[in-house]
Parts: sequence; structure tokens; C-alpha cells
Amino acid sequence: MNPILIKNATIYAEEEVIEKGYLLIKEGQIAGIFKQEPEKLPEHVQIIDATNLLVLPGFIDGHIHGANGADVMDATESALEVMASALPNEGTTSFLATTITQAPENIEQALINLAKHQNKEGQAEVIGVHLEGPFVEKKRAGAQPLPYIIKPDLDLFQKWQQLSGGRIKTITMAPEHDPTGVFIKELTASGVNVSAGHTDTDFAGMKRAVSFGVRQATHLCNAMSGIHHRDIGVVGAALQLEELRSELITDEIHVSPEMLQLIFDHVGSKRLMLITDSMRAKGLAPGHYELGGQPVKVTEDRAVLADETLAGSILKMNDGAKKMLKLKGVTISDIIEMASVNPAKQIGVFDRKGSISIGKDADVIIVDDEINVQYTICRGAIAYSINSKNKN
Repeated sequence: MNPILIKNATIYAEEEVIEKGYLLIKEGQIAGIFKQEPEKLPEHVQIIDATNLLVLPGFIDGHIHGANGADVMDATESALEVMASALPNEGTTSFLATTITQAPENIEQALINLAKHQNKEGQAEVIGVHLEGPFVEKKRAGAQPLPYIIKPDLDLFQKWQQLSGGRIKTITMAPEHDPTGVFIKELTASGVNVSAGHTDTDFAGMKRAVSFGVRQATHLCNAMSGIHHRDIGVVGAALQLEELRSELITDEIHVSPEMLQLIFDHVGSKRLMLITDSMRAKGLAPGHYELGGQPVKVTEDRAVLADETLAGSILKMNDGAKKMLKLKGVTISDIIEMASVNPAKQIGVFDRKGSISIGKDADVIIVDDEINVQYTICRGAIAYSINSKNKN
């Protein structure tokens, strides 16, 4: 892996924005950030001229089921490799491989497969698992298969965490099914990020859940109780409770542009996290696919079950970022917070991911001012270049 020098770029470093700056990458890490060209460079350094381009920290997708024909629930190494190879094209340098409500043995096979996965050079990094379900509310199931929804089971979760090799970082659950908080408290104490999702609880229930340790809302506005003038529900809790960060699918289908603007105006970039929630059809032609064993029809812009329920998305991270950037008041710095900084902080990897800082992993993207990806560098290796249109 040769050293890389990115030159003449607008660098969005952790502490400042540097115009016409230089970024040195060596041995998989960010080795230097300079305002002038360094006098001495390593041998065999590769130069990337980023004149008129921006250098941002790589995007972290905290909720993704699949892409390019592969799904986490396929429970194969090849499925994870397909995803890890495809995601740099959209600026994603690391992700939480996300499961879905299914038969316990199917979830277990996916977790065993993830425990064995070894991240490879030039691919997006699997930084953990997002266990979505099966401990959710049937009334708010969305695309979670109803027959496999069960009540929170601490022994079962602990078994699954062991099978995953301790890689479950986030769990989506319905907090109303843990009224005493025993389950939430135990998971929180063990370092798992507990997210309220596929839930029908009310505002009081969310306040109680936060007191137990819930710190996130899953795909805000979708599969949860909305705002009513006599009870502001989970959506209102996400707006009001400072302890919560919220995932947001910004395809303008799951959440309308007007609601995205309302959310940004009242929550701001510090408590939002852009996700794709994408399924296996992302990157492929419209047609018929499946999610969680259910048939899914995919058109040019969405994925739906037979009853027209949204079944994840086909959104790319940089496209979601573009849609947010169109909103009033949203800046590139806000995008970085929502797509890189906050996801890293939420699962405790900000010491090595989520920002451009010396000593951190060299997860970096080079984009134009409309967030079209020109290069993606994953842990110091070029994983995508617009010139080659594929992984180097």
C-alpha cells in the first residue's frame, strides 16, 4: 500500500477547513495535514491532484441490509464482500451490517458469518452489526416479517452476541415491550447502542426508555408513532429529547422534503445520522427481489412489498447527502456531522473513524461541491476512482 498525497484540496479536517491543503496518508492512517506542500515526501508516494475538490471523512452507514444483489441475511462471505466492494462507490467507507427479523436460526447463521468476516484492503469496513428486530412491535412491523417477531429475550440476545463475536453494536427494538427496562439496561451496560424503532410507544414511553438507556431512534418517522397534538409520540421525542440521536433515510420517499426540513430545523446536524437502510436491489435494475424472505418489487426509485409497504430503500449515501444539502441552512460541515461524525460517536469508534485527524484511519472521500464522489480511500487504499469506475 503506497503512501498517498492529496494536494490542492479543500480539506474538512476535524478542527478546521483548510483551503488548497495537503493530506498525507501512510500505512493506512492519516499521517499529516498541511497548509503548504510538505518539503519531504515518502518514497513511492502516489499524488492525487484534488484542485477544486473537497476532502471529507468517509461516510459511515449505520443501517444497511444489502447492495448489488447481496444481503447480510444471505449469511455468506461472498455477500459481505459484494457489499464491501460496492459501497465505496457512494462514499461509504464503513458500515454496520444489518439483519432483519427472521427465524432465530437464520439470524444466527448471519451472525456466525459476520463473526468470521475479515475486512480486506480496498473495501469498506464492516465495523459491527445492527440487529434490527426481532424484538419489535407488530403494529409497526413495516417490512419486518410478522411471524418471527418476539418479545425481548435477554438470554437469546446474549447468545447472539456471543455468536457474533461481540460485534453487535446497535439493536433496534420496541421499548414498550421492556416496561421495567431490564433488557435495555443490561444491553446499555454492556456497551450496545439501543435504538427505539418499529415501536408504537408514546412520548411518556420514550422518556421512560431514555431513562433506561435508549439513545437512538431508528429511521425517524418510519415505523413509529408520529406527532399528534395530544401526544407527540416517538417522532416528537426525537425532536425534543437531547439524549437521542436519530437515523434518517433521506431519499425524499421515506420522509418528505418538507419533513426533512422541519426535522433539520428543530433537531440540527448534531443529533441526526444519515443512513440508507438499503436492500439488495441497490445498484441493480428495477425488478423483483426479496427482503427477509418476502417478495419485493423495485422500481426506479423505491422498493415495496406486495401491499406497497416500503421495504428498505435503494438509496446511496452520497445521494442522500445531496438531498440534505438542498435543504435551507444545510452546509457541507453539517453533512459531515450527520454522515460521519455522529455515526462514529454513536457506536464508540470516533477515536479512529468519522473525522480527518492525524492518527485516525485514512477513511477519506474526495468529492466535488455537489458530493459527486471522485475517489474513496478506505484505510489508506484507493477503493474507488471515478476514472476507473471500479475498485482498484
